[in-house]
Amino acid sequence: MDSRISLEILRQTEAAGLNRSVCPTDIARALASDWHSQLSAVRRTAVRLAEAGKIDILRKGKAVPADGVKGVIRLRSRPTASGT
Repeated sequence: MDSRISLEILRQTEAAGLNRSVCPTDIARALASDWHSQLSAVRRTAVRLAEAGKIDILRKGKAVPADGVKGVIRLRSRPTASGT
């Protein structure tokens, strides 16, 4: 897992809060001016973070399992055990 991508996903999802989500393209744009080249890596890293329980992957506003994610997705910070 690319730690730079992981850090950017976590930074943006935490900044958005629990009631908002971010688009993977926003994360890719923050990482490189040629953001298209980063998009697949962002999606793969998001899946790994979701599997680790750090974020939720959303489709049509609902959390979906990380395995087999397809199509348009958004990313959201996952609440911690302490409720933050």
